Amino acid sequence: MKNWMKEAAILSLGLLLLGVCIKSGIKNFTNKDRAVSVKGLAEMEVYADKVTWPLMFKDLGNDLPTLYTNINAKNSVIVNFLKSKGITEKEISIAAPEIIDMRAERYNNTPSPFRYNVTSVITVTSIKVDKVRSLMRQQSELLKQGIALAGGDFRFNVIYDFTKLNDIKPQMIESATKNARTAAEKFAKDSDSKLGKIKTANQGQFSINDRDANTPYIKSVRVVTTIDYYLED
Repeated sequence: MKNWMKEAAILSLGLLLLGVCIKSGIKNFTNKDRAVSVKGLAEMEVYADKVTWPLMFKDLGNDLPTLYTNINAKNSVIVNFLKSKGITEKEISIAAPEIIDMRAERYNNTPSPFRYNVTSVITVTSIKVDKVRSLMRQQSELLKQGIALAGGDFRFNVIYDFTKLNDIKPQMIESATKNARTAAEKFAKDSDSKLGKIKTANQGQFSINDRDANTPYIKSVRVVTTIDYYLED
């Protein structure tokens, strides 16, 4: 009789512990299904640290040797101008002239007194962004020497780049993550829950764009981080 009561007590205790474990397991399983997905935004304005400046001009004529002589002379004037302003030879590249034979153009219905249209491009690629921007405002000095730089061709637009993204990535990811957690904590509070551990996280892609059309040398760097958090009672 005593053995039976002892065994019953052990069995009852076991069933009680089993029930507690099952309840805890169900609760944990239920909590694992409860999660919130939030996004954290981080933005930063930075100055471009590299500039590509194409200096393009055109010349018209009927005699190719004469045109080549004129082009080379103007190229020398432009290069000397750049060097006198602190641009080094390594930062300057001269492309081969682009020649269009107007008489050979099938779709050119506008008569022209000149047969050849020659385009020459000298490109400055430099990390001296402020210096190059200053030179752009001094193009009138070339006009005084008979060189009119042409614009309006999308192939030869000034390009500003920001190349030090890796230097600011950690700071921006940290900021985006904090913003995401703040949003998740607010959601958890509003739903009478507690914020648990991270379920999944996605860093997101960084984008670098001009801040606006008038200041392309100022860049807006942006990243959106997506994080899923568990919610607990």
